[in-house]
Amino acid sequence: MFSLMLIVFIIGYLAIIFESNIKISKTASALFMGVAVWVVYSLNGFDILSLGYSHSWHEFLSTHPNANSIIGAADFILNTELYSHLSEVASIVFFLLGAMTIVEIIDRYQGFKVITQKIHQGSRVKLLWIIGILAFVMSSVLDNLTTTIVIISLLNKLISAKEERWLIGGIVVIAANAGGAWSPIGDVTTIMLWIGEQVTTVSLIKAVLLPSIVNVLVPLIIASFYVKGQAVKPTLDQEETKVFTTPFERNLVFFLGVAALLFVPILKTWTGLPPYMGMLLGLSIMWTLTEVISRRKRKAEDRRRLNPGYIIKKLDTPTILYFTGILLAVAALASAGQLDLIAEYLDEHIGNIYGINLAIGALSSVVDNSSLVAATMGMYETAQAGATGYLSNFVQNGDFWTFLTYCAGTGGSMMIIGSAAGVAAMGIDRIPFGWYLKKISWMAFIGFLAGALTFYLIN
Repeated sequence: MFSLMLIVFIIGYLAIIFESNIKISKTASALFMGVAVWVVYSLNGFDILSLGYSHSWHEFLSTHPNANSIIGAADFILNTELYSHLSEVASIVFFLLGAMTIVEIIDRYQGFKVITQKIHQGSRVKLLWIIGILAFVMSSVLDNLTTTIVIISLLNKLISAKEERWLIGGIVVIAANAGGAWSPIGDVTTIMLWIGEQVTTVSLIKAVLLPSIVNVLVPLIIASFYVKGQAVKPTLDQEETKVFTTPFERNLVFFLGVAALLFVPILKTWTGLPPYMGMLLGLSIMWTLTEVISRRKRKAEDRRRLNPGYIIKKLDTPTILYFTGILLAVAALASAGQLDLIAEYLDEHIGNIYGINLAIGALSSVVDNSSLVAATMGMYETAQAGATGYLSNFVQNGDFWTFLTYCAGTGGSMMIIGSAAGVAAMGIDRIPFGWYLKKISWMAFIGFLAGALTFYLIN
């Protein structure tokens, strides 16, 4: 049954990959996979946990020595692990829901005109670099998920050609993941390692900033050879070109939305509250303001269109549900011990910190990187300051932890389903898995290796 969990997971992922061939929504496949893996786990929990691969189960038994039974295993799975992982999944889903709603409100109030009017039609190569650099910088201040949601929404206002937009969207995914890797608040994995005190802010930036820049520069240079001519903005329909808001309202909503997104890491640092709390707080303020603005509109249609209660109904719910299914499935594998087993295998058969982290980076293109990092943190303890030899790599800010931050943060770019940024881009602009694999993955892979080599040379 331990292997059956993996089989269900693989079948589910294959269904997602071949969505266009089997004509079944990836959301349906992800939700089925997420629940089915937990069903197999819960029905055969004691047998699976008795194999001894689950690090979480060992920790549970250390505090509940009498729980080593069928009833104890059921209690562990249903009342400890499921609720614990559900909390993590919910925090990400709430974050995603809040970010997508803020972006949708800005869009409905035509706030993105503040940026799109500044970016004039011109060279596609120039636009590619502007968008790529913008995504890289923004993700270090916000996070890779929020940045991708904002930039992909902007691209739909700037570029008409679908595949051209997808190409730049793929670069956005790479740039957002790279920008989030060197900042302690730029990605879930860096936040985990930062809070866990495996890395500190200044040392992380010193070690990972340059490799992250190389990681995005290489794909940008390669992609520059595939975009030529002048960028053409899409022809908007009458409803999209109609002016519903005043310039003051557009600027107010745009800058308030940006401030709400920027406030998320500030609140996290200030209070210690999880990021989704800051996102929901920002949403509540924007909701209040825009509800007041919408009530002042004379036309009933304008009041309806600009009311946040109406706007939230237009969110891409399938993307949120898809993300939920993926996270649930990975959580079951983390709980049952499959991810712990992978970490042990890497340690025993590779034994080199650079090789281990490169493998983790490759795995993060398929498996959620936060779960991989969580499993890795469980497998390797932070060594005491002054440790020598092999253990010196595991001290705070040691090469193992800083390189793990780079690899786990940027490795997910190699497949569109390998990172929150990729999943968001896939949902918002309908980028097909197969197209990304063919057109973007190889560029992301080269950038990943170039950044890894840079890290190795400077560290």
